[in-house]
Amino acid sequence: MLRRTAMRTGMGLVILAAASLLALMGLGLCLWAAYQGLAGQLGPVNAAFLIGILMLLLGGLMAWTAIRLAR
Repeated sequence: MLRRTAMRTGMGLVILAAASLLALMGLGLCLWAAYQGLAGQLGPVNAAFLIGILMLLLGGLMAWTAIRLAR
């Protein structure tokens, strides 16, 4: 029974890791698409700056949320 539980947990972790990798790739493609869309209108430097600022804000919001939930 312990072996079966360990196998199920391990498979769950492998599937979670694969799902996380796919989600990260999807986020990267969305960021690239946003950059490409903005680069034509704002120029490549300004588009990269804007996308970078948005990602910093999103990361800060997620960190703030994690800290609030950890209390």
